[in-house]
Amino acid sequence: MSDYAASWEALQEADPEVARAIADELGRERSTLRLIASENYASPAVLAALGSTMNNKYAEGYPGRRYYGGCEFVDVTEQLAIDRARELFGAEHANVQPHAGAQANMAVYGAFLEPRSEDRVLGLVLSHGGHLTHGSPVNFSGKWFDFVGYEVDPESELIDMDRVRDLALEHRPKIVLAGFTAYPRTIDFAAFREIADEVGAIFMVDAAHFIGLVAGGAYPSPVPHADVVTFTTHKTLRGPRGAMILCREEHAKAIDKAVFPMTQGGPLEHCIAAKAVCLKEAMTDGFREYAERTVRTARALAQGLADEGLRLVSGGTDSHLALVDLRPYGDLTGADAEAACDEVGIALNKNAIPFDPLPPMRASGIRVGTPGPATLGMDEPEMKEVAQIVGDVLRAPGDGAMKERARSRVLDLVSRFPAYA
Repeated sequence: MSDYAASWEALQEADPEVARAIADELGRERSTLRLIASENYASPAVLAALGSTMNNKYAEGYPGRRYYGGCEFVDVTEQLAIDRARELFGAEHANVQPHAGAQANMAVYGAFLEPRSEDRVLGLVLSHGGHLTHGSPVNFSGKWFDFVGYEVDPESELIDMDRVRDLALEHRPKIVLAGFTAYPRTIDFAAFREIADEVGAIFMVDAAHFIGLVAGGAYPSPVPHADVVTFTTHKTLRGPRGAMILCREEHAKAIDKAVFPMTQGGPLEHCIAAKAVCLKEAMTDGFREYAERTVRTARALAQGLADEGLRLVSGGTDSHLALVDLRPYGDLTGADAEAACDEVGIALNKNAIPFDPLPPMRASGIRVGTPGPATLGMDEPEMKEVAQIVGDVLRAPGDGAMKERARSRVLDLVSRFPAYA
């Protein structure tokens, strides 16, 4: 095609080793059951935009206000992404340039906080479901900014809003942060908004994991309540790897300046074009069906694992993921479970659970998610079967014959619901 320059044949000729690795990755995706909650399948249209010649264009600045010439066409796709994000989520302002979720969060902190000052952020601690960028001491957020962590309740394993309010009143944070990477329940955004207002704080939501569910109407939207919402585009939203920031109009200038020129230079315009594509896809009825199926299948998978004798943290899920306590299976660790499932073609990840007695690299739990299977069309019956397979594997991780049977069942599932058929 004369109007599209990327070429698989050219790659095979120029670098067969890289081409082989790419082909092998596609083969892995077609033969593996993807239960990692933060992973999904971008559409061929999204992948095509990523492989376009917009990769070649420098475009520092924003549409209509660039520091380079020749930006008339990247302005089109970036403005489409901005307009679609605002329409889809009902936001007053959108910045579609952040390269990653971590950089989106960095930009928000940069817009409202002074590094190494007494400015505080109140956020969910990592071991209770938060993210590295929510104040972990090994991350820039914990090194440069003063975070106060809140935890889940030891009994219910739910966020205790009374405790969040007490901490906010005690520490008077400049930002109150809600959002998760391993918290399976809905968040009371209205309650967080009230607490932020009570202490005069910015209310920020990191919606990286669940924003696709919001787009599909399967999870409450933080946008009406929050001052700022950050999210990645490659998880439940099924777009390219990257991120966005939504905010109220009063914060637009501060956010835009914090993205460029404060934390980033040239935006990745091929990624932004792909973001525009995924946002258009998210406006369809098919996407809403996918979002609803994602939550439905997550609940089915969680209940199936409970039926296999495992314990669900917080008792279940309202979202796309479940956090599972392995301790009912004795001394099996999350690392053991991850390795055993990988051997039969099931990709999931070890994960700390609240008040975990084990270190993070071993962990007492696993995190499972259903965005990938839901994209492929799997539903409740398939997730019940998956739970049985996982239960069989984790009860007898050293049983070779059982693993062969499990691998056969996984291959049957992925052949009936193929990726990129």
